[in-house]
Amino acid sequence: MKHKFKKIFIFLFVIFLVTGCTQTLKDPKTNKVVTYEDDNLKITLNENILCKPTDEGLKEKYEEYKEQIDISKLPECSDFSINDGNYNNLWETLVVKPLAWLTIKIGDLVHSYGIALIILSILIRILLAPFTKKTAVQSENMKKMQPEMELINKKYENKNDQQSMNQKSMEMMTLYKKYNINPFSSCLFAFIQIPLLFGFLEAVNRVPVIFEENLLGLTLGTTPLKAITSGHLEYAIIVIIIILTTFISQKLNTTAPTPQTNDINPNTFTNFLLIIIAISSLNFSVAISLYWIASTLFTIVQNLIVKKIAKKEVK
Repeated sequence: MKHKFKKIFIFLFVIFLVTGCTQTLKDPKTNKVVTYEDDNLKITLNENILCKPTDEGLKEKYEEYKEQIDISKLPECSDFSINDGNYNNLWETLVVKPLAWLTIKIGDLVHSYGIALIILSILIRILLAPFTKKTAVQSENMKKMQPEMELINKKYENKNDQQSMNQKSMEMMTLYKKYNINPFSSCLFAFIQIPLLFGFLEAVNRVPVIFEENLLGLTLGTTPLKAITSGHLEYAIIVIIIILTTFISQKLNTTAPTPQTNDINPNTFTNFLLIIIAISSLNFSVAISLYWIASTLFTIVQNLIVKKIAKKEVK
């Protein structure tokens, strides 16, 4: 099972590397990345955007680099369809353009692309609910079986011979079957979630009407790091919310160590992951942060419901 998931991951990673990704716009004279900044917007320009910008200043900036990208040949974002563009490849066709199109259409409907990202992330999580629910249920089952697991660990505490280790593994596997736990099933959701996160990142970076827009005074296309270093400290609230929601989600999912984790305390891994996410969130665009926060909040609510049901079953 491990090798199967490893092959799937390698396959997805290769697709991501060999197909169309965001191409930053570089000045041909200086070879420096081109950026655009005004009072509300500070972004890195991308060469392979999917539709025309609407911000006049942004249009003028792109006009300076007509040789790299002629925005006059691009469709209006409101008229964008999945088949538009000259960058057809597997990654764009299956992931980026559908997500971009859905975000635009929902945004036009609710008159806000920021809210559209939140709605779309929740809709996707509803579709993936069977996978995430299974993970949450297994997390609760892991907690239920912890006392029995501790008994097995104590039983073989000072036994290091091969026969004892084999017997311990067999008893652990019997315990897993008793509580209907598959240690690797939660990996499936990760393999779905990772391409979606990169897909949203690509869609946001390549659709101007998304990264131009503001939600509650925050520009969707900029990152907290860019904004904070420019004196806009209010963007720190995005990082704080990401850290808090991720922390709560991780606490709800914390389980006991298993033989597959070599008896490592899962808190060690979750704390390390929280630090990585906190650092990474500084470079998440506000748009991607909205997707992350909405998705994490959905997970928190789902886990709380699963916990409530589990407590009722115990009673």
